[in-house]
Amino acid sequence: MHQTRRPRTRKSLPALAVSMVLLSTISACATGPTPNPGDPLEGLNRTTYQFNDVLDRTIAKPIAQGYNAVTPGPVRTMVNNFFSNIGDATVMANDLLQGRIADGTGDFMRIAMNSVFGIGGLVDFATPAGLPKHDQDFGLTLGHWGVPAGPYVVLPLFGPSTARDAVGFAVDLEASPTSFLKPAVRYPLFGLNFVSSRARYLGATDLLSAAALDKYTFTRDAYLGRRQYQMTGGKDEALPDYGVDPTAGGKPTTDAQPASPPANSPAVSPTPSPAPTTPSN
Repeated sequence: MHQTRRPRTRKSLPALAVSMVLLSTISACATGPTPNPGDPLEGLNRTTYQFNDVLDRTIAKPIAQGYNAVTPGPVRTMVNNFFSNIGDATVMANDLLQGRIADGTGDFMRIAMNSVFGIGGLVDFATPAGLPKHDQDFGLTLGHWGVPAGPYVVLPLFGPSTARDAVGFAVDLEASPTSFLKPAVRYPLFGLNFVSSRARYLGATDLLSAAALDKYTFTRDAYLGRRQYQMTGGKDEALPDYGVDPTAGGKPTTDAQPASPPANSPAVSPTPSPAPTTPSN
């Protein structure tokens, strides 16, 4: 009896050790290397992030690079201005919902000036005329009225968000002027806006790939830092200068100097917002 038990005991010890190692590895993969209280869904978020990253590298990024290659810089600028002008409508609504009457009035004047004199928003006359572009969305409106951000989440296809921002994203999509267009017009506009937005940040994602050891953590912390800064008074702060000339095909410029980020703002925010201004289904 003793002779039969001892071999089993010796065999069970290595098996138990291997099981503990495997369990620790699986747990680390599920929770991430540095658990964050604001990211309780980190395991699921990392999986979604990897899914989005594969789609971006295999589909979105090549299309954006092709778009930059065949589209002249002035045309890309006009496309950006056009969708920016559409987005000012939801920005105006959120400024007014937050009680920012002066900002909301400025948004209305921007829309009127760019729509009339800028040929439907293709040319931005409002900014040089002293009407700055604001940056508001319904997620910030909810936060303004005390709704907590909730856990960090990574949305399939759309990227970093929070529970509150995901709700705000859906509302902004439905409130966009393009949501009232026929599908035959709405969906091509959505696709063009997506490609234009992705092309605009090619330099930022290249910098992310080169600089970040853990791209997921870097993106999460940059996004949350950016949203926190917007909530605490930096809503109109532009993204840092990535050394990218939007008229040079998304290629870094040699003489660009990175902008100094404000206090409590991340050095780089590779994903400015998960929300295009045109609606989905």
